[in-house]
Amino acid sequence: MIIIKTMEEIEKMRAAGKILAECHRQIAQIIKPGITTWEIDEFAEKFILSQGATPEQKGYHGYPYATCASVNDVICHGFPRKEPLKEGDIVTIDMVVNLNGWLADSAWSYGVGTISDEAQKLLDTTKESLFRGIEQAVAGNRIGDVAHAIQTFAESSGYSVVRDFIGHGIGSDMHEAPEVPHYGPAGKGPRLKEGMVFTIEPMLNTGSYRTKVDADGWTARTIDGGLSAQYEHTLAITPQGTIILTEL
Repeated sequence: MIIIKTMEEIEKMRAAGKILAECHRQIAQIIKPGITTWEIDEFAEKFILSQGATPEQKGYHGYPYATCASVNDVICHGFPRKEPLKEGDIVTIDMVVNLNGWLADSAWSYGVGTISDEAQKLLDTTKESLFRGIEQAVAGNRIGDVAHAIQTFAESSGYSVVRDFIGHGIGSDMHEAPEVPHYGPAGKGPRLKEGMVFTIEPMLNTGSYRTKVDADGWTARTIDGGLSAQYEHTLAITPQGTIILTEL
């Protein structure tokens, strides 16, 4: 069942989203060669707590960290590590903020120092694919219209779209209906209505879209060692149009 939110509830989620967006903004300023994703995780948790919020991921099904930190061939759910990031790495930081019981979810990919043209094109295309999806996230359209816009753009640019991890509804729970895939035909899936709140979070790979999961049960990697990137926003469909809740 898709839970329709009131405008008051959406505003509460937007407040959580603004904390999350500011945290990402500050992370962008500290990422450089030599920093560890462990340090980034500690920074994010401290910042979130300082805003009167909590990191929702910590403890979720036993997940032990405030963030997911996915480097190079890691698609998502990477554990923060004490190994320093190197010049040319790319890293995705994914966080969920809980403010007074309402959640916001956003992931962002960052280049570490000077990155290759290949890596920069992947980041640029993945971010653009997110916004191609957001353009279709309007009342009256269907989830499939969002998915098709992302897949068409990504694949026409030479990248594959991960199938195993998708977007989702969100509210007072991290994962709600509807599921929001980033691939598939237009005109299919639930129709978008005012009051729906969900994430769009495409993950694009330079090689195959297939994945494998490490022995830790969380860390998902590209099956062929290719690079992966992800960008994610939380959106609300409102009478005033579609609002991105996780931007400043």
